[in-house]
Amino acid sequence: MSRNKDKHEGASGRQYRIMSDAERAAGKPGCWTALEVTGGVRALAPQLFRLTHLTELYLNDNSLQRLPPEISQLSALHTLDVSNNKLRSLPVELGDLIQLRELHLNNNYLRVLPYELGKLFHLQLLGLQGNPLSKEMLSIYNDSNGTAKLLSYMLDNLQVSVTATLPPQRPWIPLTRPNRSRPTCIFTVMCYNVLCDKYATRQMYGYCPSWALEWDYRKKGILDEIRHYSADIISLQEVETDQFYSFFLPELKQDGYDGIFSPKSRAKTMSESERKYVDGCAIFFRSAKFALVKEHLIEFNQLAMANSEGSDNMLNRVMPKDNIGLAALLKTKEAAWENGIPSDAATLGQPILVCTAHIHWDPEFCDVKLIQTMMLSNELRSILDDSARTLRLAGQRDNVQLLLCGDFNSLPDSGVVEFLSSGRVSSEHRDFKELGYAGSLRRMPGSEHEFTHNFKLASAYSEDIMPYTNYTFDFKGIIDYIFYSKQSMTPLGLLGPLSQDWFREHKVVGCPHPHIPSDHFPLLVELEMCPSTSSNSNGLIGRR
Repeated sequence: MSRNKDKHEGASGRQYRIMSDAERAAGKPGCWTALEVTGGVRALAPQLFRLTHLTELYLNDNSLQRLPPEISQLSALHTLDVSNNKLRSLPVELGDLIQLRELHLNNNYLRVLPYELGKLFHLQLLGLQGNPLSKEMLSIYNDSNGTAKLLSYMLDNLQVSVTATLPPQRPWIPLTRPNRSRPTCIFTVMCYNVLCDKYATRQMYGYCPSWALEWDYRKKGILDEIRHYSADIISLQEVETDQFYSFFLPELKQDGYDGIFSPKSRAKTMSESERKYVDGCAIFFRSAKFALVKEHLIEFNQLAMANSEGSDNMLNRVMPKDNIGLAALLKTKEAAWENGIPSDAATLGQPILVCTAHIHWDPEFCDVKLIQTMMLSNELRSILDDSARTLRLAGQRDNVQLLLCGDFNSLPDSGVVEFLSSGRVSSEHRDFKELGYAGSLRRMPGSEHEFTHNFKLASAYSEDIMPYTNYTFDFKGIIDYIFYSKQSMTPLGLLGPLSQDWFREHKVVGCPHPHIPSDHFPLLVELEMCPSTSSNSNGLIGRR
């Protein structure tokens, strides 16, 4: 025992902090997270695996000949030391301890390692010295950055030999029946962040085999998914410039689509060779149902500069982010209508403005997300005015329908979703972080106490339908949305979630995955749109 009463010294000389006298006197409950087992132990008692709170387990310098599969129950372990034992093999369940940072296996009798160790993507230190491993394993391990290379090698080979069952088809959730008594336009809308190649790295997604991160592999799954659901309007984010022109556009044109695209604003400052790797947003539409009238690019950095009004935060936090929105003014064709064609739609086509956006990602910049969304809303109001003039609908901005999709990188309880769904957000909302944007946001609609828009929006998806649209190891949540007009559009049905049982049964800790090509899941909704008339405002903008 050490001289400090709140510390205990193990046989190896390690010190473990238990509890000080002051903590004991204050009634603090005991909590020890490290355990050392010594003394020539030959077998482990089953009771050990009930200690699921352990983060460190030291079993070194014993006589263990095997580790039971139940070791996987200690899922909180960060350190496991079984050095200097008599282990000849390891259980494949060891690969389930994905929180491990250190795994010490030195000086055992291991000739092979289970490929499941490749799943330990948090592992920083792997001790293998003193084992009669194969030359192939040792050559990889002894190379520079050997631990990372060996884990990658094992994960890649594991997925080739042990392929998980394909996930079941996502269910279609019917919501209501279409109205057959009047002309309506029924169409489907997909929103999908496809994860551009530049971001699909082992550093970001260490749980995914490197071959399943390669664009040549993933693009097939992405295109298969798009073609499987065959939406009439497709909104994509994180599409690289070269991929749009060399892959998505030619492939989807074969299926009867046309499309528009814009990269993020940084592309303007780059050479042509660099520009092709910049990602952006794309909108595709079925040519038989819709015709493109005009496209609009919304650059948030330019809007931030125009609205800075001397605000350092607007210049230093909002303006450097080069996210964009992209809008396509479409008009319906005859094939889009059921139960007859409204007279106005027959002559002019019902106008619909489809917008997609990719809002800044960093959770620390919730103020930027909210301001980008407010600027987007304000720009859409101007674009709708412009659209009415383009279509010679003077004073009838309401007759241009609006559909808003995208990766907003914001949870349902955020200021972004509150603003879009309710039409207002307090000027003192927590997401502004008390950074004093009020002066630079005076041009935004609203009052001294709140910012507003007069779109009448609803989200097609909710938490009770889709628990997450983005699924990685570190984050799982709803950040992708399809917003539609409550006045003129009715959701008839939508695509349900991926099976949570499948994720659990196959121990899928995050995506991408060999069977899921992006870290986002596509959203799909079927909408029934009523024609707009001058006497009945069916657009997203309500008259005041």
